[in-house]
Amino acid sequence: MTVPDATVVVAVHNTMPYLTACLDSLVGQSLAPGRLEVVAVDDGSTDGGETLLDEYAARHPGLFRVVHQPNSGGPAAPANRGLAMARGRYVFFLGADDHLGPEALERLVTAADTWGSDVVVPRQVGVNGRLVPQGIFHANAESVRFTDSALAWALSDAKLFRLDLVRRHGLRRNEELTVFSDQPFTLEACLRAGRVSVLADYDCYFLVLREDGGNVTERAGALDQLRGIAALQQVAVELADPGEELDALRTRSFAWDVPRLLEGGFLLLDDTLQERVCVEVRQLIERFGARAVYPRLPAAVRVRLELAAAVRPEALRNQIRYESAHGTPPVVVDGRRHYAAYPAFRDTRLGLPDTLFLLREEPVVEAAPPLNLAQQLWRGLVPEQVRRGLRRHPLWRRLANSVNGGRG
Repeated sequence: MTVPDATVVVAVHNTMPYLTACLDSLVGQSLAPGRLEVVAVDDGSTDGGETLLDEYAARHPGLFRVVHQPNSGGPAAPANRGLAMARGRYVFFLGADDHLGPEALERLVTAADTWGSDVVVPRQVGVNGRLVPQGIFHANAESVRFTDSALAWALSDAKLFRLDLVRRHGLRRNEELTVFSDQPFTLEACLRAGRVSVLADYDCYFLVLREDGGNVTERAGALDQLRGIAALQQVAVELADPGEELDALRTRSFAWDVPRLLEGGFLLLDDTLQERVCVEVRQLIERFGARAVYPRLPAAVRVRLELAAAVRPEALRNQIRYESAHGTPPVVVDGRRHYAAYPAFRDTRLGLPDTLFLLREEPVVEAAPPLNLAQQLWRGLVPEQVRRGLRRHPLWRRLANSVNGGRG
């Protein structure tokens, strides 16, 4: 049997009508017949998607393999099952509500073969207002690392992975995670890869924000998301190099993933759940050394993180409401230091350190060395106009050098 170049794994659970565009984008790929296979795992769909998968498999024999299983409660189990069935040299994970550009897989396989890549990051485009960080997509890159690129901000599994790398290291998604299970998987693959590359000159992957808000991450609760973040950081601690690489991964979680849970949505949680979220955030901060990267974070983020770590949900609510109502706070200048004067600033009941609120510190300006007595007398007794005229005389240069080192 001919080995396909790529296996696309699609985990499906109630993604109609978006599933149709997803499957059509696979049928329309420019890879020649036989070079592509699709493994679609229906995870207990009840919206007609399960029937649609069988229809596509019947219409396109040799392209689709479809399996059905009871709902597992998250995307990890169907993704793992599809991965176990993969036969291609490379494997690609595609969300069932997303779709691909027609040349995406051919270009990705060509790039991986040309560059010898274990992982290739495809250019992603947001649809319907879906936010996709674009920092890593400024240009094609044969090789990127966490220390020289925005790779830490691109940890979804929507990538081309060399299947040998995945098999060799036994990589699979943690089925206990209902959300973010792809991120620890992707991070470990990238950290173990010999080369990670970026294909940025073609819109490969269209990431859709569903109008019904049905994307898995959008549905997930705060505690589930925090567990996913903890799993990601655990991989970072175990495999990333201490220093800049580990700090880049810490920064990603504590500048974005965790603070997003301490915004307006936090206000909608009941009191008990707010306190639980705060406790979980405190454990994350302490367990994974978040404070080491606080200087990289905005003041507002640092304040929210520490209010959560102090388990002060009322003060955190006040901070969230203040940011929403006022945006940029007034600035307090104390000597050379400029502080963001949020309500919690120097509130003795909270006791937060000033450094959390620090915006910037003016550099120390060194004063010019004082003039010696000869210099003071010379400058005081001889008018500047006369001194300018004397500077052209040869005798002046010798005199000036003896008096003040040639500065006049």
